[in-house]
Amino acid sequence: MTSADSRTFDVRHLQLARAVFAAIAALMITFSPDHSAAVGGAVFSGFAIATGLVLLLAVWLVYPRGRRWPAAAVGGVTVVAGMAAGLYPLRTVAGFFVIVIAWAVVSGVLELIAGWRGRTAGTARRDIVPGVPDARPQAPAWPGSEARDAIVVGALGILLGIALLFVQPAYALDYTIEEAHQTFTLTGITIGVGLFGGYAAIAAVYLGIAAFSPRATEPAGAGPDASVPAEPNPQKDSA
Repeated sequence: MTSADSRTFDVRHLQLARAVFAAIAALMITFSPDHSAAVGGAVFSGFAIATGLVLLLAVWLVYPRGRRWPAAAVGGVTVVAGMAAGLYPLRTVAGFFVIVIAWAVVSGVLELIAGWRGRTAGTARRDIVPGVPDARPQAPAWPGSEARDAIVVGALGILLGIALLFVQPAYALDYTIEEAHQTFTLTGITIGVGLFGGYAAIAAVYLGIAAFSPRATEPAGAGPDASVPAEPNPQKDSA
């Protein structure tokens, strides 16, 4: 069996791939003059399907046994959301808000739970009965930086879902730019698509930085002196 140290791909590659797909989505929304439900749904669909497939591939290529469920769960939810957003009948204002809000909240909660559990996994053994520890193998601990990144990305997804909940889909505001002598309309779907673009930009920057940042090799919860024996004190020995 391939060990974790000999894997061709690791978490850095997964984070970098996710950052690239998020950056592409952010750029497409930023430079598109059309922020309609059709365009927003199409961009989200491509982003979600690509991201979900990468997460599902990471189940076998990146993560060892015991740490695969978050990638499988988030990847599955993301692929389903992307496929739903790609259906033409659902490329409506209501369809965009329902799909993106559901995806953002569910995937965000899953990543948040995974990161939180990753910070505490492997730090203590449960007792079968008081005083009798469980000798069964525990879930492998996550590196601290990886668990932190999962918590941050999960929180970003939840914030996106909450922000979209406060947007009224039927909202419309006409405004005029005197210098251009033109009147424009700010709609709810324009705000919603813009919020998703902002989320994609922030996620791209954060995941890109995380992919290239140095990280400790010790798991979360491991103390810096856990495996270092205490050095003898020469003054105490001489005394």
